[in-house]
Amino acid sequence: MSPEWTILRAALVVPWLTVLVVKDLRTRRLPNALTLGGLAGALVLDFGWGGVPLLLSGLEAAGVCVLFLILPFLVRAAGAGDLKMLAAAGAVVGMDEVLLLLLSVSFAGFFVALAMLLTRRVGLPRLKHAFRTLFDWRYDRKAGRAALPPKEDEGNRIPFGLAIAIGTLATLVMEVG
Repeated sequence: MSPEWTILRAALVVPWLTVLVVKDLRTRRLPNALTLGGLAGALVLDFGWGGVPLLLSGLEAAGVCVLFLILPFLVRAAGAGDLKMLAAAGAVVGMDEVLLLLLSVSFAGFFVALAMLLTRRVGLPRLKHAFRTLFDWRYDRKAGRAALPPKEDEGNRIPFGLAIAIGTLATLVMEVG
């Protein structure tokens, strides 16, 4: 794609991503109006810039992103907002760059989770329970599970919207370079 196309997308996406990241960090929620609105806006922009072929590329990339995150969503490791935001990010970058996007988001997610663990901004009990369940045969799993804080506790959630935003911006930057 042309550098002008990438710069236009980046200029339009940065404010949207900023609002989503701030919302996710504060409330651990990604509103439908912003995620689905971003998806619709990306598809309209694709159609306006490149017609039907670019629109189809955005739709395909959004579908690939949904498939990438559907299993974590089904096991409640990712929220519906994360799924919709990643689909919108896929529509922004298109099919040509979707694999780079998924790789960038995955790396960013790892480092965001690691930073939150190191700064103690996310609860460690669930992580400790998971590792002890896997590696300590003497561990009383039933008692350990009963002592865990509720899953709905916000201290247990990692704001994956931040990783999606970092990965999206990294993909756009690498696309220009």
